[in-house]
Amino acid sequence: MEHRTCCDAYALARKFFALLGLFLLGGCQPLDPLSGANDPKDEAWHISFVQPMHMEVWVEISAVEDIQGRLFRDVARGTAYADDGDDSIEVARGWGRRLGASLMPVTGADLPRRIYVRWQSIADQTTYKGWVDISEETRAIMRRATMRRCADTPQEKAFYLSLLHPGLAPGGIIQIWVRDECRRPIKTDRAQVGIEPLGPRQGTSQGHYYPQSDPSKRYIERFGIPYGSW
Repeated sequence: MEHRTCCDAYALARKFFALLGLFLLGGCQPLDPLSGANDPKDEAWHISFVQPMHMEVWVEISAVEDIQGRLFRDVARGTAYADDGDDSIEVARGWGRRLGASLMPVTGADLPRRIYVRWQSIADQTTYKGWVDISEETRAIMRRATMRRCADTPQEKAFYLSLLHPGLAPGGIIQIWVRDECRRPIKTDRAQVGIEPLGPRQGTSQGHYYPQSDPSKRYIERFGIPYGSW
C-alpha cells in the first residue's frame, strides 16, 4: 500500500511540473501585437451608398438578408456619396477615389448574405432594382477589419466598425467595396440588376424622378454616360 501511495504521489508531481512548464512556456510567448480582439467595436456594421462622379442616384429602398436568414427592411435610403470634382473634364468612367461619408448602421443584423436595392438612376432616368450576393471573402474582410490592427500602425486600435459600400451606376450596376483593417477600400462583389417596370417610386410619382443637379446635367450633355466602364 505504501509503495502504491508513493507511486501515485510521484505521478501527480510529474503532472504538476509538466503543467507548470507549459504555463511558463505559454507566458513567455509574445502577445500578438496586431490583435484587435479587445479593442472597442460598434455593435452594428454600417452601409454607405456611393455613385460614380456626376451619375446621381436616389435610393428608394434597401434591405439586407443576413447570414442567419433574417431580413432587415429599409436599412438606408436617399442620396449616395460621390466625389464629383470638375464637370468640365471627363471623370465619370470608373469610380471615384473616395468612398462614402454617410454611414447607416444595420442594427441587430449579422453579416450580410445579400443586399437588395431599388434606386432611381437620375443620370439615365431609369429605376433599377435587384439583389447582390455578398461573398464569404467580403464577410471575411469585414470580420478582420475589427479584429486585426493595421500592420502599418500597430499602436492604433483596430477599426471601430465593419463598413460596406454598395456603388450604384447607370445600367443597373451594383458594385460592392469593403474596408480592410487599414481602412483601404477593397472591391469585391458585383451584380447587374433589372429595371423596375413601374418606374420611379413604383408609379406613385407619375414618372417624375428626383431632381438632377445642374453640374450633372452639364456633364452628361458634354460627355454622355460611360456605360460599360463600371
